Amino acid sequence: MAVRWKSLLLAGCLLFGIASSQAADGLVDIPPLQTAVTDLTQTLSAEEKTALNQKLSQFSQQAGSQVAVLLLPSTQPEDIAQFGIRLADAWKIGRAKEDDGVIIIVAKNDRKMRIEVGYGLEGAIPDAIAKRIISEQIAPAFKQGQFYQGLNLATDSLIKLIQGEQLPAPTKQARQAHADDWMSMLPILMFAAIIGGAIFKSMLGDFPGSLVTGGLLGGLAGWLGATALIMGLIGLAAFVFTLAMGGRGGGSYGAYPGGFGGYSGGSRGPDIFSGGGGGFGGGGASGDW
Repeated sequence: MAVRWKSLLLAGCLLFGIASSQAADGLVDIPPLQTAVTDLTQTLSAEEKTALNQKLSQFSQQAGSQVAVLLLPSTQPEDIAQFGIRLADAWKIGRAKEDDGVIIIVAKNDRKMRIEVGYGLEGAIPDAIAKRIISEQIAPAFKQGQFYQGLNLATDSLIKLIQGEQLPAPTKQARQAHADDWMSMLPILMFAAIIGGAIFKSMLGDFPGSLVTGGLLGGLAGWLGATALIMGLIGLAAFVFTLAMGGRGGGSYGAYPGGFGGYSGGSRGPDIFSGGGGGFGGGGASGDW
């Protein structure tokens, strides 16, 4: 029984990237939403924070859509994507029916960042485009210690996308860097396929277990910023690879702990800048520098 539980936990960490269940104790508190830019790290100067606030607040007043920025020391023990969903659920950036909110999250000590995109903007800002903004605009600036410049460029790009303008085509160097990133990820994806495939085949049987593994690996690739074509190819490759692996179990289902606990709703600040009820579903992209 202990072996099965450890195996299930490992599979969840590799393929889902989230803990099955997590108590509220120990999680980073959600800060109150009082301004468009919340800097808990004192990274931005007063002038830089004011400039970003004015731009984002003005955009919200003119367009209705909302873009918010949060800098915090760390999201640990949560992954930044997990924290992003909890933050979006509390802040509710964007309008209630349009779900047109975006949040840029920077975990400075973790050297992690994320663009969280509301349901209504997933067409205007697909995951691959959010990944481009992170890798081509935010990360290079952050590596030079230019946090304001990176956030300023990123918010300009997001505003243009929301308004219907397209980003310039990626440069040859950016395309090569993106290809290199994917080459570096292949060993991780293969390891996940081996471990996850063995576990799911033992739980569900050869074909269903391979199908689940392929679907999860394709979804993981999408979460990492892959296009739909790459997601499909990785999912298919993982399915075939897992199906070809030897060994299967009895097809019994393990019991997963249910629910996502620990959501703490941050209090809304005064009417300087407040969320309008927008909904989020995990769209966007993460990265580091």
